[in-house]
Amino acid sequence: MPPVKKRTYTRLRAGFIAWLFMLPLVAINLLVILGPSIASVYYSLTDWDGLGAAKFIGLQNYQRMVGDSEFQQALLHNIIWTVIFLTVPIAMGLLGAFLLSQITRFQMFFRVVYFIPYMVASVVNASIWQDLLNPDRGLGGALAKIGIPFLKDIYFFGDQRYALGAVAFVDNWHFWGFLVVLFLAAMQAVDTTLYEAARIDGANRWQQFYNVTLPGIRPTLVFMVLMILIWSLVVFDYIFIITQGGPGGATEVVSTLLYKNAFSRNDAGYAAAMGLSMTFISAIVVGGYFYLRRKGWDI
Repeated sequence: MPPVKKRTYTRLRAGFIAWLFMLPLVAINLLVILGPSIASVYYSLTDWDGLGAAKFIGLQNYQRMVGDSEFQQALLHNIIWTVIFLTVPIAMGLLGAFLLSQITRFQMFFRVVYFIPYMVASVVNASIWQDLLNPDRGLGGALAKIGIPFLKDIYFFGDQRYALGAVAFVDNWHFWGFLVVLFLAAMQAVDTTLYEAARIDGANRWQQFYNVTLPGIRPTLVFMVLMILIWSLVVFDYIFIITQGGPGGATEVVSTLLYKNAFSRNDAGYAAAMGLSMTFISAIVVGGYFYLRRKGWDI
């Protein structure tokens, strides 16, 4: 066999073997991802209770969503949640990582301590904070007993004024340590000679952080911003565990509203339309990111 044909045959054979090994994974993905995705598109165009036959109604579910004040309120809460998590945990993560990068002793210990809440199951974290923020047997009651009553009788998860912020606080408590570890790893990959050059030029620590650290970790930072945008659109676990969207819809987000429509109100077709609408918004976010990259934005 000529050398060129032999190389081509070897390359094709290697590719065939690689795809042969990948075939089970591809089949599983088609079964558990592509199949349900196509089914969701179909059911979003139907009037379906989740059990019986589905009646095709076209785009009526989407038209209904446009005028649904409950959906609009839930989407507003998703936007508020997104703003919170694009600012507070990222700022805390950057600050924590920068402070840790300045020390050498016990750095691994602090990494583990910060990361532990992220490793604990969300049900456990939520239960802990439900007890801690209980106005009677939690921190408020304990402080009131020693003459500090400012948290007494404040129902953080039961008051419409505080509920969304309180649940976001609990979720942030478990999440920001993950960002600390991630940003710290990115900071340690920044070329140390850049810091030396900045110090020679008279830059203080803040100027070094702004002009050297942030540009050095920009790919990691941008990636996490993108992921937080997507995660905030589909947030579910902490809200559902702690408040189930209450009190009075004060913490209702699209995911919890979707769950109620699908499993409590037997309106699975409308729930499918809600889910696809959030998928569409997520696709716009991701598409916008890649569009900016393609246009030459340094992100």
